Amino acid sequence: MSGHSYDAENYWKANLRLIFGSLVVWFLVSCGAAMIFRPMLSGISVGGTDLGFWFAQQGSILTFIVLVFFYAWRMNKIDEQFGVSEE
Repeated sequence: MSGHSYDAENYWKANLRLIFGSLVVWFLVSCGAAMIFRPMLSGISVGGTDLGFWFAQQGSILTFIVLVFFYAWRMNKIDEQFGVSEE
């Protein structure tokens, strides 16, 4: 693989799986819960408002922050697995 001492193809496959999974979670929370599934979530109350509105205003932002930290943690594990960590 062009002089690399690691399996670049599988490394990028793992990286792309992580990115795709993160994007799916982000979409389901930001677009799904906030817009698409909002009518189904309207009967559930969180902090005095319905759950769909909560996801649109706060939940999607909090989920995004959690995804950023999860991505960094998981990417470090993938780097270690393939021997390309920065340590």
